[in-house]
Amino acid sequence: MTSRRDLVDSRVGHGILGAGMPQKGAQKGSSLFMDTTTAPREGTGVSQKFAALSTGLKGRVIGQEGAIEQLIIALLAGGHVLLEGAPGLAKTRLARLISDAVEGDFKRIQFTPDLLPSDLIGASIYLASENRFEFQRGPVFGNFVLADEINRAPAKVQSALLEAMEERQVTSGETTHKLAWPFFVIATQNPVEHEGTWDLPQAQMDRFLMQVNVDYPTPDNERAILDLAIEEGQDTVAPVKEVISQADLKEAQTEIAALHVSDLIRDYVVRLISGARTDALKGVGEHLACPASPRGTIMLTRAAQARAWLMGRDHVLPEDVSELAMSVLRHRIMLTYRADADGVQRDSIIQALLDQTDVV
Repeated sequence: MTSRRDLVDSRVGHGILGAGMPQKGAQKGSSLFMDTTTAPREGTGVSQKFAALSTGLKGRVIGQEGAIEQLIIALLAGGHVLLEGAPGLAKTRLARLISDAVEGDFKRIQFTPDLLPSDLIGASIYLASENRFEFQRGPVFGNFVLADEINRAPAKVQSALLEAMEERQVTSGETTHKLAWPFFVIATQNPVEHEGTWDLPQAQMDRFLMQVNVDYPTPDNERAILDLAIEEGQDTVAPVKEVISQADLKEAQTEIAALHVSDLIRDYVVRLISGARTDALKGVGEHLACPASPRGTIMLTRAAQARAWLMGRDHVLPEDVSELAMSVLRHRIMLTYRADADGVQRDSIIQALLDQTDVV
């Protein structure tokens, strides 16, 4: 059996997220992970626009390069993102900037304990002059929806978002209303405060493609953040310009959906997800009360396709899967009481799963 560590680094060719040389175990363009011998995909006009988007965001949200890359991957994969981090780490700023750079309507919802489902999806209003009801759309009818501090809303409001996130529609009374494309939810969550908050149900957590943890910046990055804030206060920083149209996004998503995923990669993803459902792997199964479902298998593969496209390749490699496994799986698993008592974290369980799962 060949270990994941002995196989090729996925950073083949020159893509948006970086470049590198292949490691031992497979050569560039190896048929081990692809059925063709085609060269890496040439950068298109659309991919260059996403490169400009990535560069622009990194210049305005300093020190959060990983979160930016994963947000772009989620957008390309057609999924939603849960941003978790302490207050003041630019979660809301990042959501707003990415929506400003992509064509579409931006809606912001501040979740509070007194929020009602109708405040989210809308309600039927009686028009006395016309003697009829008319449905007034809520803020969920947007292309980019920021659900700020989503865990501050009660269960009824959180459940109202389930249908929208999964089915891309909302139901009011007997009428179902379709949501516009694209529909991208970026939710933020503060893990520090627990007063007046409700834990998201697992069913809703599973609707997010990724949970991205936003951490504190380094001292150097924090100095750069301070300089940027002073410049913005003096109006010396140019505003973010729209660089991606909806047609560009549709073209990119179409290319990504057609990106090659070999049988070996598909088998690897299945082994990775199903490996958490047994006690065969040390430090994995005994700590999980609920492992990831087949939705996790599908979402991880879609995200890997998006990453491969951004890297400038026409096929998925193992590192596309392993690099995204943490963000795609950490919110899809539930820990046992034993894991909580022992201080075992979700990320450490996923890392153990990656280390003990062979690629081929």
